[in-house]
Amino acid sequence: MTLRDPGVPGTMDAATYDAAVEVLRVTGGRRLAGEVCVAGAKNSVLKLMAATLLAPGTSTIRNVPDILDVEIMSELLRRLGCVVEHHRDVATVTIDVPHRPEHRADYDLVRRMRASICVMGPLVARVGAADVAVPGGDNIGSRGLDIHVAGLRRMGAEVTSEHGYLLASSAGRLRGAQTWLDFPSVGATETILMAAVLAEGESVIDNAAREPEIVDICQMLEAMGAHIEGIGTSTLRIEGVEALRPVEHATVPDRIVAGTWAVAAAMTHGDITIRGAQAGHLSMALEKLSTAGADVHESADGFRVIMDRRPAAVDIVTLPYPGFPTDLQPQFIALNSIAEGASLVTENLFEARFRFVQELARLGADVRTDGHHALVRGRSALSGAPVEATDIRAGAGLVLAGLVAEGQTTVYGVGHIDRGYADFVPDLQRLGADVQRLDISDA
Repeated sequence: MTLRDPGVPGTMDAATYDAAVEVLRVTGGRRLAGEVCVAGAKNSVLKLMAATLLAPGTSTIRNVPDILDVEIMSELLRRLGCVVEHHRDVATVTIDVPHRPEHRADYDLVRRMRASICVMGPLVARVGAADVAVPGGDNIGSRGLDIHVAGLRRMGAEVTSEHGYLLASSAGRLRGAQTWLDFPSVGATETILMAAVLAEGESVIDNAAREPEIVDICQMLEAMGAHIEGIGTSTLRIEGVEALRPVEHATVPDRIVAGTWAVAAAMTHGDITIRGAQAGHLSMALEKLSTAGADVHESADGFRVIMDRRPAAVDIVTLPYPGFPTDLQPQFIALNSIAEGASLVTENLFEARFRFVQELARLGADVRTDGHHALVRGRSALSGAPVEATDIRAGAGLVLAGLVAEGQTTVYGVGHIDRGYADFVPDLQRLGADVQRLDISDA
């Protein structure tokens, strides 16, 4: 997909184009069965791409999902002076990083994807400067950057805000420091980690995020020559080095995509084998599906989910890893909307995540929200209607609801789904779903 300049008359950027002119038309009632393969994690690959800025030369990232966000990050790195090639046929991206990259990440790209902020740590560590537009992305609530900024300041960087940009600079090499995170933020952990690997002396990140995607970036940084202790724990110790080397690294499988397929099997009374996934990364979610009545069978290369009955309602409380992932909350609300009984869903991470239920209600779901709680009373059937995806996971949840709704459901905002799910429609079709991607003029 080619990104076009939104400032040129008659053109439209890719994300806006997809959202504006395409929809998914879902006809409910089909049982999903078969196999699906999971690609690399969106929430990891973008950070791995940013981490290549830490070392001059050519790095190769394998198991790259063919999603819109990879294209946006590729364009961002090109504007920083890198040569980026995306080889879709082998799911690989190669990034040739110059000896001195540029340091400005412009708003027209950053506004489309919050992950763009992850270039700030590597840039200030490598070249002593980073000008990054305050990011946009999914509309799921406040995700402040104060923790990122505080961590960089402790290492000696000066960080200011001006005209919608965060400006970070360092007169010399950053200095190792100890940082306690008030919240185990994935983004802040990544920013501080990628700055610390080139800082002088030891850095400690206490209450660090423990997600598999954090482990993934730590393993890549170690392969580049970084010294990191405590990988996978809440305390990371980093002994800074003077230089890193380019590397080849495979992205960890996408646990959220795998979880989405697992919920699809449970909702449609289906039988889906998810290949390439790591069941251990989804322990809490798979346990909830078992509680709902699904049979879950783990294997060396993934897992299988079988459901032959109406699911039972399950309570959900989202928490940082290894707790229940917030990115699977919309999918489980969709499951609870057609489950037997009532459930309470508590969202502890993103306060606006429940905006999704306003659209789900258009399909007949009975969901009442109060602050960060949602009470879901399961109904025996939903009814197809036009709905709008407001973020990646909301889009997936609405498609899953459409799979079990009577009649047709038209999902707008396809561009959001494209940002997180590669080959979503072809995979659904191979599993037996009646779903089409249509130009809006034909919808």
